[in-house]
Amino acid sequence: MRFRLRYLHHDLELSEGQFAVGRNASCQLSLDDPLVSRRHALLTVGEDGVTIEDLQSRNGVIVNGQRIGGRVHLNAGDRILIGAQELTLLQGRDVARETAAAAIGKRTLPKVPAAADKSNPGVEIGSLDDPEPSMIRRADAFNLLGSVAEKALAMGRADEAERLLASALADVIEASRAGKRLAAPLVDMAARFSAKLASSTAKGAWADYVVELYAAQGRPCPAPVIDELYTAFRKVNSIDLVRLRAYVALLRDKLPSFGPADRFLFQRIEGLERLAALR
Repeated sequence: MRFRLRYLHHDLELSEGQFAVGRNASCQLSLDDPLVSRRHALLTVGEDGVTIEDLQSRNGVIVNGQRIGGRVHLNAGDRILIGAQELTLLQGRDVARETAAAAIGKRTLPKVPAAADKSNPGVEIGSLDDPEPSMIRRADAFNLLGSVAEKALAMGRADEAERLLASALADVIEASRAGKRLAAPLVDMAARFSAKLASSTAKGAWADYVVELYAAQGRPCPAPVIDELYTAFRKVNSIDLVRLRAYVALLRDKLPSFGPADRFLFQRIEGLERLAALR
């Protein structure tokens, strides 16, 4: 039986595995609540159902009004109180729909062997099988929270989406700054959400995030990210033009090694530079 977790009027689809809940950025579900411990509770989803365990939190875990001790099996409809945040476990949707959703998730974050970055020979782009455990957790976090953030953005709740995604996005950029290997699909997912946040919040820092991320990767942004950045650049007034120009210069140096598709992406990124210069 499949399950989903309702939080902030949105449903988080639960796949098999373990999901930590707490204030720490390493948790798959990060709750911005002073009553929540850094690592507060652990949800385990398996073939037999869902269990929750209190990780020796300061304020405990409340299930259906009762404070739990140790690991407790959950049933559909159970209400979970962690700090001041209420979550509800619900039965999953029909199997056909869930199977389709799972397939989409696999296409979004495929597990592929590490491959050399053609634009930077000798440098490997990490796969989800290989790299940092924290990056695997961030991929899980994006899978878990991404659909919720998308719904929040669609409903005009940009602040809610920003709060949901901020810790996962921070982990990705910090890992990039530290020179850690990042899976290309994870980079693209983080960039897409950052560009959407730039468009929705009109905060130039999210657009700068995208530029910094791909400058570190040494490759052009993919077309969907560029499309979103064009929308964002027309709304924000504080683009870091120096950073953007440095990125364009880096790509220009690599231009002889680019194929036709990457050359076209480069031309569109040059257009972003011109647009930013006019702001």
